[in-house]
Amino acid sequence: MRHFPLIVLLLLINACASFDSSRGQLAPPSSVPSVSSNTTSNKSEPTPDIESKENTQVSEQISNTQESGIKQASTASKAKLQPSPEHTSTTPASNSDNEALTAPPYLISQIFDETVEPKEKFFVSGLLSSPDEDLFSSFALNNKLIDSASAEHNKQQNRNYEQYGFITPTDELEQKVNQELQLLRDRPSHNPDQGDLLDDIRKHFTLDLTLDNKRIQSQLRWYVNNPNYLDRTFKRSSRYLHHVVQEVKKRKLPMELALLPFVESAYDPFAYSHGRASGLWQFIPGTGKIYGLHQNWWYDGRRDVLASTQGALEYLSYLSRRFDGNWLHALASYNSGSGRVSKAIKRNKKLGKPQDFWSLKLPRETRAYVPKLLALAKIVKSPEKYNIQFPKIADKPYFETVQTGGQIDLAQAATLAGIDIKEIYKLNPGFNQWASAPMGPHRLLVPIESAKQFKAALTELPPEKRLNWTRYSIKRGDSLIRIAKKFNTTPALIKQVNQLRSNTIREKQKLLIPVASEGKAYYNLSQHNRLKRKQDKISGSQGSKKLRYKVRSGDTMWDISRAHKVGVRSLAKWNGMAPTDPIKPGQELIIWSLKDVGKASMPLPSFRDKRQMIRKIGYRVRKGDSLARIASKFSVTINDLVSWNKLNKKKYLQPGQKLTIYVDITAT
Repeated sequence: MRHFPLIVLLLLINACASFDSSRGQLAPPSSVPSVSSNTTSNKSEPTPDIESKENTQVSEQISNTQESGIKQASTASKAKLQPSPEHTSTTPASNSDNEALTAPPYLISQIFDETVEPKEKFFVSGLLSSPDEDLFSSFALNNKLIDSASAEHNKQQNRNYEQYGFITPTDELEQKVNQELQLLRDRPSHNPDQGDLLDDIRKHFTLDLTLDNKRIQSQLRWYVNNPNYLDRTFKRSSRYLHHVVQEVKKRKLPMELALLPFVESAYDPFAYSHGRASGLWQFIPGTGKIYGLHQNWWYDGRRDVLASTQGALEYLSYLSRRFDGNWLHALASYNSGSGRVSKAIKRNKKLGKPQDFWSLKLPRETRAYVPKLLALAKIVKSPEKYNIQFPKIADKPYFETVQTGGQIDLAQAATLAGIDIKEIYKLNPGFNQWASAPMGPHRLLVPIESAKQFKAALTELPPEKRLNWTRYSIKRGDSLIRIAKKFNTTPALIKQVNQLRSNTIREKQKLLIPVASEGKAYYNLSQHNRLKRKQDKISGSQGSKKLRYKVRSGDTMWDISRAHKVGVRSLAKWNGMAPTDPIKPGQELIIWSLKDVGKASMPLPSFRDKRQMIRKIGYRVRKGDSLARIASKFSVTINDLVSWNKLNKKKYLQPGQKLTIYVDITAT
């Protein structure tokens, strides 16, 4: 014998169990009961007088045949509904043919409306408000009513029963109903007012937040004394926090981890530290690559909201397993490295000392790192205790992921979605330039309310029109590097688009090059413009001036800083870099240098180390050589060749002509 599909059964149960017969309305989801063979009312049972009165009212509403159906079904039934307190002492509503129940928003669905006629809704709801609260008796009675009700009224009902069959109460059905009801209880409301995300976060904290020591107290005082900082960072997190919370839940990790980006980056996806760490989760380049976070001119996965969150939670899960579920050790390792924490544990064990986090000898930054997170979690858990008021963050997704199918100009994407380009960059901070990366990921995050418009507009725009293109005629002295810089793209992309096998190009050769649809300034959160704004805010010390220095082959940050009498850290800071970041020939650096040092384009003094990585070589020009070809071969620039050999760019090289080249032997 066939049964109702669970979804139909669930909807019926939910509607019935939520009906408040005294008001003729459905109760909120919280009143949904459980099916159990041994359940009783949560509150005092109805008095015998009330029971008698209610049974009399029910019997007046049904025929003798219907009463017989109830008795038969009651004998066979193995499950009863546990009534909510509201339903314990209510009387059934009057049986009016014209009365139709109004389902709450979460029950309004095509299945419910097509399957359950108004009279059915009323009848089942009325039965479930009876003293017996017998679920399967109610359904058995409905089965019986197929023959007793009018043919016109039961036209749709008969079709339903022919399709789904009658309901037979079984242990298996009871178990499934209970499972579905539990899912219903856990399901978030679809009410437009989604509630506060921080309420959900508080419910899922699992670390020991009763810990209290000087280090935690110190961090607590700082947060409490800086409420504006908390307000600012939590508002900034509103774009990303819901996604992070869902990912933490999915992996069944401590919910405190969703607060970790507050400690790491103040929830700023563009944050970049002196240690070359980047993004919400502050991945350094090496660890980022281990967890699949690609980094190139176009794209930095460490700043990608989706990719970096996945990588960080995978890394934290690994650290937790490595330290046998000790989350304080895992968190300390995330900050300072698992090797360092392991050594500290072994050291204490050897000395007979405790091996808990608080007893380990770790770097100062790490000793403060874990207390910062615990202190923040304490405040989030009990903000009223610390007189902190957090901004409300809606407990709903902020963005939707839309597949683009290929590279797209970010200005064009913003127009298609009807949003400001700043919003595109803030949701897609992994993209460094004016367009998404040619090699992917081919997706964009857009505000959820803009997703429908963006997808529709994207469908109507052919892939070849998602970028602007120009044809460029190669000029004498051009190289792929120079052309790429001119059009704010990369040599690799030019080679890919034009199917070039090498870096060799010919004068008057035509190249197809992707170009931005707007000027550089429009892409206000591109890597270039973020750095420019930072540099504009920096002023040099008294008696210094702002210079632009073009990196030459063989230069190092140390060489450049020594030549201009500045510190390496200062030089790195002025250019949005870390002191250990690599530099490339042709790269332009901003330097606040003493006025008597001279022009920024001057050759650097020889501050090379003893290994002498730069070698002076002689090269004899061969047939077919060009400045561009020679420059590409030795990883130098055309300007370098011209400068070293005092060449005239307008004159051709002659076979046999001798050139002097300074080669970085580490790059060959």
